Amino acid sequence: MTRILLTGRTGQVGCELRRALAPLGQVIATGRETLDLADPDSIRAAIREVQPDVIVNAAGYTTVDKAEAEPDLAMRVNGVASGILAEEARTRNALLVHYSTAYVFDGTSDRPYVEGDPPNPVNVYGRTKLAGERAIAAAGCDHLILRTSWIYSNRGTNFLTTILKLAREGRALAVVDDQVGSPTWARALAEATAQALACRLTRDARAGVYHLTAAGEVSRYRLTLKILEHARARSTGGDSWPDVRPIGSAGYPLPATRPPYSVLATDRIRRDLGVAMEHWEQQLERCFAEAGDETHRAQPSSRNAS
Repeated sequence: MTRILLTGRTGQVGCELRRALAPLGQVIATGRETLDLADPDSIRAAIREVQPDVIVNAAGYTTVDKAEAEPDLAMRVNGVASGILAEEARTRNALLVHYSTAYVFDGTSDRPYVEGDPPNPVNVYGRTKLAGERAIAAAGCDHLILRTSWIYSNRGTNFLTTILKLAREGRALAVVDDQVGSPTWARALAEATAQALACRLTRDARAGVYHLTAAGEVSRYRLTLKILEHARARSTGGDSWPDVRPIGSAGYPLPATRPPYSVLATDRIRRDLGVAMEHWEQQLERCFAEAGDETHRAQPSSRNAS
């Protein structure tokens, strides 16, 4: 039986991968207490104990703004640790599946980015993820690097849960309308990853970098309107919802610069591994439908938003 070592078991994608990968083999899911990406000895010890055939790295330093203040830690987790995982995978002839990000690009393109486009990250997070990609390639192990974007789920802190929290509080929302991407549901990403891995394990497909996101594109403002549309449809009462107005990125300054355009072309993974993800609107609908009553019955405030 294929032994799959999964890192980041409690993260948005990691917890979904535990279920999605189960049909492919024995999944040994680890958290920071067992495999700490900031600690090279911890990484090596965990891998040598498990002796995996496949390593799926769903852990990482993902707090984009905080990375600006902690560049060394972000680099250890996203850059250095990725190289160590790759070196251990090469030693064991194991396959490494690793997640990267659309933020390796600067967002100045006028079309979806393809895998061969030159990276040019504009923030610390993007630079550390690019360093991880390069460390994996340099190690020479069998690998799949999956670049994705705008991940959300029903748990933790992400764009979806933040918008719903503010909606419950009845607060007026100002959301940037000049950042465009492909919102990708963590569960759909995990399912697509399992499909790609199953294909890679059963036939000779090209290793390297693949783009894997939901189909379509949308601005953060338009995404907010769609989120609130779904939440309103599932509301059990109340008729006062927060106002939402579009603003430019300059009107909502953050520590980390975001690329204005983070859309990735997914033709290569469809061609090589037979993986095609749903449109982002279908994923969002599925996310709401499967969330359960408590998570997404966002009750608007009884007072008017101002």
